Order: sequence, then structure tokens, then C-alpha cells
Amino acid sequence: MLILTREVGETFSIGDDITVQILAIQGNQVRFGITAPSHIKVHRAEVYRRIAQRLSQQREEIAGERCP
Repeated sequence: MLILTREVGETFSIGDDITVQILAIQGNQVRFGITAPSHIKVHRAEVYRRIAQRLSQQREEIAGERCP
């Protein structure tokens, strides 16, 4: 894991196409903005888990329909 220290207004890059800028720091919360190409999906972890779970359930339903 890479650990960075940044101040408000500073940025860091991920690869050539993704930039993360620190927008605000209030207490133990950090607000940041992500600039990325539209084909790259960016989700909070809890949202990503729900999406992955939904896709898994859909695959199971499709597999169940194919097997008599």
C-alpha cells in the first residue's frame, strides 16, 4: 500500500489518465475529486460490493435457468 501525505489543493496521479485532488479536510474526513476517463468506473467500496453482489446473483439466476 502506498501512503501519501497531501494538503488541500494538491494532487496525485494514478497511471497516465487518473488524477486525484484533495479538495477539503475537516476533522477526520477528506473530500477529494477524481478525474478519470469515462470508461473507468469509480465507486465507493460499499457501492462496489453491492454492484458485485447484484451481478453475482444475476449470473446465478441465469445459470439456474440454463440447467434443468
